[in-house]
Amino acid sequence: MDWLRLLAWGADGWGDEFAHGLLLTLEISAVSYLLAVVLGLLGAAGKLSGNRVCRWLAEGYTTVVRSLPELLVILLLYFSVSTGIEKLLRHFGLVGPNFEFNPFLAAVIALAFVCGAFMTEVMRAALLAVPKGQIEAAVAIGMPRAKMFRRIVLPQMMRHAIPGMSNLWLSITKESAIVSVLGAFSELLYTGYRAAAATKEYVFFYSLTAALFLAISLVSVFAISLLEKRLSRGHH
Repeated sequence: MDWLRLLAWGADGWGDEFAHGLLLTLEISAVSYLLAVVLGLLGAAGKLSGNRVCRWLAEGYTTVVRSLPELLVILLLYFSVSTGIEKLLRHFGLVGPNFEFNPFLAAVIALAFVCGAFMTEVMRAALLAVPKGQIEAAVAIGMPRAKMFRRIVLPQMMRHAIPGMSNLWLSITKESAIVSVLGAFSELLYTGYRAAAATKEYVFFYSLTAALFLAISLVSVFAISLLEKRLSRGHH
């Protein structure tokens, strides 16, 4: 049972490393996705804003990010964010000369920035799908904007946005593997690479890595289908 030996827990196997890599992949994906949702809402609001500067900034953000290779954007942001913040904090004397910015946070920001550009388009389309008549009726009766967004806009917007948001979640779980090139994380793909290189069991460990990514996708698809059914109640 060689596979049991290879997946043993502790120094004799790679079981604990794969568990840690899977957890780190989920952490990177979840935090990046939440930040991307925030960026998407801000970007969509900017694109639909009556302010010309906001529209230009939002258009420039989505155009540039979607035009460049994702790996290139992540590399640029990862090193610029970390080094920029380090220099800024050192300049004001807030940290010591040996301070290093948290690489996990830098990677999450970079990944969220890329995903946020695509999330912007999803949110913009979802906002445009909300019937204008309902918004106008809410304004006519004097409903506060915050309550109008919470009670009228958000529920209907989410129903239209879920398919696109679901695709972006599945995409970001795979794109989290891109941070392996940064060399600072032992996420799932990098763990599989290390295990395969150390043991020469390339087929086994790469197949295991693929199976774990597939498991993430299957569980996500099941959860997404339940969410879509819940949000679509009363609309069929």
